[in-house]
Amino acid sequence: MSSLLIRNVMILDAQMEKAVYRDVLLQDDSIARISMPGSIEESDGLIDGHGRMALIPGLVNTHTHAAMSLLRGLGEEKPLMEWLKEQIWPIEAKLRPDHIYWGTLLAMTEMLSRGVTCFGDMYFEMDQVARACLETGMRAGLSRGIIGDDSSRIQNNRSLFEQFHDPQGLIHVQFGPHAPYTVPITALKEIAEIAREYDAGVHFHFLETEWEIEYLNNEYSMDPSQYLQESTLLDVPQLILAHAVWLPEKDFDTVNRDNVTLVHNIKSNLKLGSGIMPLHNMLEKGIQIALGSDGAASNNELDVWGEMKTAALVHKGVFRNPTLVKARDILQMATVNGAKALGFTKLGLIREGWKADLILIDLDKPHYVGVNQDNLACYIVYAGSSGDVQSTIINGQLVYRDQKFLTADIEKILFNANSARKELIS
Repeated sequence: MSSLLIRNVMILDAQMEKAVYRDVLLQDDSIARISMPGSIEESDGLIDGHGRMALIPGLVNTHTHAAMSLLRGLGEEKPLMEWLKEQIWPIEAKLRPDHIYWGTLLAMTEMLSRGVTCFGDMYFEMDQVARACLETGMRAGLSRGIIGDDSSRIQNNRSLFEQFHDPQGLIHVQFGPHAPYTVPITALKEIAEIAREYDAGVHFHFLETEWEIEYLNNEYSMDPSQYLQESTLLDVPQLILAHAVWLPEKDFDTVNRDNVTLVHNIKSNLKLGSGIMPLHNMLEKGIQIALGSDGAASNNELDVWGEMKTAALVHKGVFRNPTLVKARDILQMATVNGAKALGFTKLGLIREGWKADLILIDLDKPHYVGVNQDNLACYIVYAGSSGDVQSTIINGQLVYRDQKFLTADIEKILFNANSARKELIS
C-alpha cells in the first residue's frame, strides 16, 4: 500500500462552510485520513504545504473534444455551422488513429498542468483516447461521437464500453449521439435504449444555437421538452446536455432531474457567438450544472480556471447584478457536479474514503495576499489562475508537480503533435 502525506495545507471543497488547515493522508487511490496539522507522522511520501498551499478537488472538464487540440486556430471568427462545414469537418475527415492519440495526449498535458484531473470527451477513435488515459493515469468519461443512424458507429460505442468501461477505475464510457440536427430521433431512441441496457450515460449536444429550437419544431413539431421526452433520453442513467444555451425557461422543470446535468461552456459559446446560457435562472431552479471548455478549436484553451472566472463574471455583468453566480456555485460546477455527470461516485469532494483526485495551489504569490479560510473560494475564482497549480494528483498518484509531467513524455508528445498538425493542414 503506497501513501502520500500532504501536510499543513488549507483544504476547501464546494460543500465546506470555509477552508480549514489540515494534514491529508492518501493511501493507494483514496483519501485515507484528514487530521489536524502535525497529527500524522508516517507515510511513503511527503508534500509539506507550510501553511502556504491550498488543497482542493481536481477540476473536471465535463465537455470537450480533446484531440481537437490539433485543430486549434482553424476557421477563427466564423459562425458555428460555417466553422464546422468549411473548416472543421473537412480536416476531421483526414484524422487517423495516431492523430487522435497524439492530439489527445497534447490536450491531456495542457489539462494536467492546469489542475484538470478528469474530462468528458466525445470524439472518434476513442480506443486511442482510452489508451492515452491509461498510460498517463488521467480520469475520463469517454463517448464515441455518433452522427446519423450508422449502426457501425453505435456498435463502435458498444465495443468501447465493453473494452474500457471500469466502474471503479479511471475510465467510464458513455454513448455519444452528436446533436438533434445530426442524429435522427429514431436513432436517438435506439441509443438511449442501449444506454439503459448497459447502465451507461449519454453525452449529447443540445440547443447550442438559437436555430435548433426552430429545427425541432420544423422537423418534429416538438418543443425541447417534448423532444427530450419522446427521445427517451431523460430515462438514461446519466444524461449530459452540453451547452443548453437556448433552453427556454418553460422547459427548465423537464431537465431538473437528478440524472441530468447541463454543461456550461461559456468561453466557447461566447467565441462562436452562440449566446449565453441563462445560468443564474437555472441555478435558482436547482438544475445541475457542470463546466466544460468544449474543444480547443473553439475556445481556444482547455482551462477550467478560465471557465470558472468567465462564468462567474459574465452573468453578473450582463444582468447588472454582482450577487449572481457565487464562487462556491462555480466550484461546485467545476468539481463534484462534473464528476457526478460522468458517472463517478465519491469524487469531487475532500472526504475520507473518497477518491484522491486533488490539486495543490501555491498561495505564496502576490495575488493571494489577504487570502484566508473565509475567502479562499473567492480568491480561487476571481484572483486565481491555472498558473497557480503546484501539483496535480489523480487516483492518489502525482502526475504533475513543479511544472514537470511525471507520467507523460512532454517532448515526445509535442514533437508528434506538431507532426500530426502539419499532416492535417498540408
